[in-house]
Amino acid sequence: MIKNIDAFEFIASLPDGSVDATITDPPYFIDGLGDEWNRDNIEELRTSTTGHIKSLPKGMKFDVEQGKRFQEFMNKLAPEIFRVLKPGGAFISFSQARLYHRMTIAVEDAGFEIRDMLGWTYEGQAKAFSMDHIIAKQKWTNEQKADALDKTKGWKTPQLKPMIEPMCFAQKPVEEKFLNNFLKYGTGLINTQAQWENKFPGNIIPCSKPTRREKGDYNDHVSVKPLELMKHLIEIFTQPNGIVLDPFLGSGTTAVAAEQIGRVCWGSEIDPHYYAIIQKRMAADSPIENNLFDFS
Repeated sequence: MIKNIDAFEFIASLPDGSVDATITDPPYFIDGLGDEWNRDNIEELRTSTTGHIKSLPKGMKFDVEQGKRFQEFMNKLAPEIFRVLKPGGAFISFSQARLYHRMTIAVEDAGFEIRDMLGWTYEGQAKAFSMDHIIAKQKWTNEQKADALDKTKGWKTPQLKPMIEPMCFAQKPVEEKFLNNFLKYGTGLINTQAQWENKFPGNIIPCSKPTRREKGDYNDHVSVKPLELMKHLIEIFTQPNGIVLDPFLGSGTTAVAAEQIGRVCWGSEIDPHYYAIIQKRMAADSPIENNLFDFS
């Protein structure tokens, strides 16, 4: 069941205690992309060469309101997720390292137990800026500029190369004991057979970013998650035929991953353009006509 509607409207339509796990990648509220996320804003922020979202302003002029807006958003979202999860159901939410704490506080305040922080690690691109161009613009003598260049050689703005994206691993409290809860609802325990690189599942998951071939040439979403990563997360926290909720589907990686490993995805995507991409990806992944979509 995948619909082209607002996330909150979609979740409101779901029955209490009907979902085994929620695994999602909500708006992070950075670079002006909050709950009003739309492709027009994204296009304005793209670089002309790489196609990635531009970095925050040089000199790290962060908007201190970003975290507050993000937490307010999560304060509305987390209780709704809590309601539709079965007892013991997992809530896995990607975030941005700088604002992760805001999300976690909101999730905990909604009644969840914070079980861990997971980390998706990858090889990122350095985003720090040197002082060279700033020094060149100063109304200084050549000698002063040379001295400043010498003193700042190798020193850049405080932006380490991004190599991790954190996930909040929260859990709706179980009924009675873990064993009783699992036998009654099929939730509350983790599947340790879902190994990563032939090892017991851990809270650090190294995985390369998806290739163009994996995403599809038509997929222009800016935050596509790796298919293998999503399959791994779904396998850890759900049983076969379990229901996975993703109210922010984006280009649909959660839905594709769920179908490939025998789970059911309930999800929504508000943008018609991205919804069409989800349809294409699902059709390409399945040899038969997919009936997940709601065209009403």
